[in-house]
Amino acid sequence: MPSVSLFELFFIFFYVGLFTIGGGLVAITLMQQMIVERGLVSAEAFYNMIAISESTPGPIGINMATYLGYTLYGVPGAIITTIGEALPSIVCILIIARFLSSFAETPIVKNVFVALRPASSGLITVATLNIFTLSIMHLPETVSALKYADTWKNLFDWKNLIFYLILLIPTIKLNLHPVILIVIGALFGVLFL
Repeated sequence: MPSVSLFELFFIFFYVGLFTIGGGLVAITLMQQMIVERGLVSAEAFYNMIAISESTPGPIGINMATYLGYTLYGVPGAIITTIGEALPSIVCILIIARFLSSFAETPIVKNVFVALRPASSGLITVATLNIFTLSIMHLPETVSALKYADTWKNLFDWKNLIFYLILLIPTIKLNLHPVILIVIGALFGVLFL
């Protein structure tokens, strides 16, 4: 049973929704801090949820919130977390739509948006590195474990790394559609893992 109430879960996702500036991928970093580091789900389960949320239609932040809520509390948890995640955006959009036209061109507002871009991209980078590390690498428990030769040999999940590198080049050169990559990844997982 989860160690947080539905009420606390609502506010966790309200917080995530409130501070997710820059898209749903930014929400992953915040969710990891709020959910995984509290021990509500394991890191592996969390990253599996990311894969599923990326593969389903809709915004990843909302998909993740719904999936995590359902995992922890079933349908009531899914409803609560989805509302918690979406509510700040809805309120902000209503306020911005009402007042932005009167102050959109002020230097302060322009500077805020300029500063938010690198902050958002930094959060997205952290989420990307976390997913990459979990899916491609077998990191040892401690830094001191890196001293041992067999640890270096087993540092990477070689099948996943080779698959990643094989798909990286056509993805960049051919600009493959994400659905094709998802299907290829799912087939690889079923056939080879």
